[in-house]
Amino acid sequence: MTQAAADPVVLINVYTCKPEQLDTLMELLAVMVRTQREAEGFISATLHRGLNGKVAAVHAVWRSREDWKAMARSPAVNAAMEPIMAIATFAPHLYEAGEVIE
Repeated sequence: MTQAAADPVVLINVYTCKPEQLDTLMELLAVMVRTQREAEGFISATLHRGLNGKVAAVHAVWRSREDWKAMARSPAVNAAMEPIMAIATFAPHLYEAGEVIE
């Protein structure tokens, strides 16, 4: 499946931290996503708290891969990421939409 340039992309980013830092991580992720919301091409984001107490995930939808790349270079977003990187590791991946099964 080839992605058209105009198709939205989905970012799923999983963060791992120590259990005692999960509340702080969730707060920092909310700040970061609110900063990203100002970027061109932002559509939506949902934050998820892992039930195991040491992971969090962000599911975000961007208008295009190019919009996501531009956001990732933003000084404001990078500043919001600094405290997150101090307490968590993360693994971001971009996806194209697939089949919805209900």
